[in-house]
Amino acid sequence: MKWGIIGTGNMGSMLTTSLVKSGAVSASDLIIYNRTAQKALDLQKDEAELTVAENLKEVAKKSDILFLCVKPHHYSQVLNEIKNELTLNQCLVSITSPVSVEDLENKVSCQVARIVPSITNHAHAGVSLFTFGSRVTGSVKQNLWNTFEYISKPSTIEEDHIRAASDMVSCGPAFISFLLKEWIEAAGEVTGISEKKATELTENMMIGLGSLLSKEIFTLDELMEKVTVKGGVTGEGLKALEAHIGSLFQEMFKATQNKHKEDKIGIDL
Repeated sequence: MKWGIIGTGNMGSMLTTSLVKSGAVSASDLIIYNRTAQKALDLQKDEAELTVAENLKEVAKKSDILFLCVKPHHYSQVLNEIKNELTLNQCLVSITSPVSVEDLENKVSCQVARIVPSITNHAHAGVSLFTFGSRVTGSVKQNLWNTFEYISKPSTIEEDHIRAASDMVSCGPAFISFLLKEWIEAAGEVTGISEKKATELTENMMIGLGSLLSKEIFTLDELMEKVTVKGGVTGEGLKALEAHIGSLFQEMFKATQNKHKEDKIGIDL
């Protein structure tokens, strides 16, 4: 089976390296294409068996499963170039949330799926969000699911919740990193601890927290309960958080929902 990737920007290159290095896909079975050819050739320097396609039609013709990893406003142009090359035996996989599988099915005649990855897949961890179109066969579904289990925990998500799920899975690392940077800066301002030391402690705390959760030793609620001693420091800190957090996360989700709506309106396939 041949796998194709159109677009080797941040997500396309992440998928390429993660799928190959995890052993999910052999480099010799992977065909990549990028409008700026050098980006694809740079990936080939690390994995010599990768095939770099010369044009969109080549990667479309040769791929059994083809990932579309370009920005949403480029979808129309790319789809117009490849749609006549795609057959029902092939599966086109979008990685972006604003374009629904229904929209894609109306544009192309092949099978269609959407898989939203995360930067955490670099570490062969985190979640990938799956939505299947009506034409996807059981064998293709299973193949995609099994493949992404090498680099993530696959999870199906309905169209109505794709944006919220993407915020948590795909955008989440950026949002949490922002909050942790604020945490580190506040620690320095209030206590004088150095940024270097605060960063080191915070990063290792997060690694430990992730390990606790991944091994299912505690749930989030259990973690708070275990760490919080009645009348202790943690409890006072939690009280301060509750008093000052306000509508922070509600406003974040509102902002991403609004941008999602704008993006969908701006896409004309």
